Amino acid sequence: MQDQRRVVIDYVYPSINGGDFFIKRVVNEIVNIKAHILADGHDVLAASVLYKHEREKNWRENRIHLTVNNEWEGSFTVEKQGFYSYKIEAWVDYALNWQHGIERKIADNQHVNSELLEGVGYLNEVYDSLSHDDKLYLDHLKNIFPNGNNYDEAIKEATSGRLHHIFYSNPKKILANTSKEYRVYVDRKKARFSTWYEFFPRSASEDPGVHGTFKDCERLLPRVAKMGFDTLYLPPIHPIGEVNRKGKNNTTTTVEGDVGSTWGVGSHYGGHKAIHPQLGSLDDFKSLIHRAKEQNIEIAMDYALQAAPDHPWVKEHPQWFKWRPDGTVQYAENPPKKYQDILPIYWETEDYKALWNECLDILMYWIDCGIHVFRVDNPHTKPFYFWNWIIAQVKAKHPDVIFLAEAFTAPKVMAQLAKQGYTQSYTYFTWRNNKHELTEYVEELTKTELREYMQPNFWPNTPDINPMHLQGANESKHIQRYVLAATLSSSIGLYGPVYEYMLSDALLGREEYLNSEKFQITHYDWNIENKLTTLITKINYIRHENEALQQTNNIKFCFIENSNLIAFYKWNDAKTNEVLIVISLDAFNLQQGTLQLPLHELGVNPGHNIQIKDLITFNIYNWTNEWNFVELHPTLPFHIFKITK
Repeated sequence: MQDQRRVVIDYVYPSINGGDFFIKRVVNEIVNIKAHILADGHDVLAASVLYKHEREKNWRENRIHLTVNNEWEGSFTVEKQGFYSYKIEAWVDYALNWQHGIERKIADNQHVNSELLEGVGYLNEVYDSLSHDDKLYLDHLKNIFPNGNNYDEAIKEATSGRLHHIFYSNPKKILANTSKEYRVYVDRKKARFSTWYEFFPRSASEDPGVHGTFKDCERLLPRVAKMGFDTLYLPPIHPIGEVNRKGKNNTTTTVEGDVGSTWGVGSHYGGHKAIHPQLGSLDDFKSLIHRAKEQNIEIAMDYALQAAPDHPWVKEHPQWFKWRPDGTVQYAENPPKKYQDILPIYWETEDYKALWNECLDILMYWIDCGIHVFRVDNPHTKPFYFWNWIIAQVKAKHPDVIFLAEAFTAPKVMAQLAKQGYTQSYTYFTWRNNKHELTEYVEELTKTELREYMQPNFWPNTPDINPMHLQGANESKHIQRYVLAATLSSSIGLYGPVYEYMLSDALLGREEYLNSEKFQITHYDWNIENKLTTLITKINYIRHENEALQQTNNIKFCFIENSNLIAFYKWNDAKTNEVLIVISLDAFNLQQGTLQLPLHELGVNPGHNIQIKDLITFNIYNWTNEWNFVELHPTLPFHIFKITK
């Protein structure tokens, strides 16, 4: 037989797969709670969200409130890293039910002597938990409620706000019901707000044809910092396989001097815990990490769980690979791409425990060296439950560690990786180009359940992806794509310097760079400054100065009748920082339109003066109408307006 309960708690939100997976937040962020709460009859109900950090013994409580149709809402704030638990508690509040009933009867001109006598019992129930002043107040009520000579005063006090507050603040939770427990994992702020820059260390040399080193990377740190990037992501820094090494432009034949793909990890020089000898020593790498921190930059490492044919694992742990009858291992493929220089790991090996532990040991090794950010290569080709295990193991000891999933794969696969613990994920932004595609995709990321557990990271380009719309694109298109990424998403990344130098030549009919750095050393003049570097720097500075751009989910697209113009409003949780973004999607022509301000979300009425300041040009405008004219030219195809009301 079930316990005696009256209150039903249903549809608790947010909860992922009924609580099988945790939702995600960052420190000092709000968790907004919703639930359906109902009971038989018409009694007054009350409810709270109970929450506590994993290191706390006692639950904290925030009351939640009825909105409409038995739907209740509330919130709590997560204050420190780690796991929080939360649950909904609900009950029939008999004291408030008594007060509500007596109010209705008094309004109906009914005499309520009996009800006042009944009320004394509810006064006695809360009496011991009150302050001295409130006890004196209740002593007075207990005198006048049974006394017919004080009837007018009694009914006035019985319906008073003070008595309502006392009952509300000191509930007697008779037959309370509680939902199941749910969890939220809280990361440091960088999990939500980060600005990544990627380059190949071997292309960092000042001298043409010379292999770059970590010392060359140190020389470039001021450039990265000046442009406003806080994360420097380096493709794999490990020894590169010499067997089946790839030549320039991904050819399967090499000539003397070909350096191979950095993702072909492992050679006689070592594997995943070794450093390519031409980059420098471990001490050199630790020095780079230290120097980067001095510039407020974190070094992000590539975590690529695959092996070149001459990786030490192949001889030391042959059981970690699937051998064919002819004694070979099928190389990795991602049709139509072929990776002849890479052997995929056999994740179904009977020796999987040793394999998993070695993969964990790799992470712990680099964490001990000072790395706390990892970009993970092709995570969707490894078991989901492996990621659940290894990320949990790392986070338990090192909660600051961030994992970015390079998962250009099916939507549900991408979502599953986020559920299993990935902090951030690459997205389909790279291919979303027109207004409908962009709006629809961002709405999916920010208005569905995805918002609770998947933090997107928008990249206009990567070494793997030279999208068609950037191939041969002009300066305006490159500006447009960067500002879209930087304002739609709070976490963004850029593969440079090919982007800011607009080096977008491609293999014919392919989304791949011609003369890709993946397979060769490239020489750059790192001292070049142009309009793109200037605007990227300004945009990154604006992101760091405006909290509205440091989150992704608070966004509303604004109506503007021109399909070549996209506009949206963003705000921080406290609404102390609000911005309005307008971007032209036409890289060649002037575009005009009339934009509808989101007055309801802004909390203002038509005719109210709104001051907007363009944070790029510093021009100031005063708008008093709901509809306002905007015009954008390809030379500066965007506005980032800061709103003052």
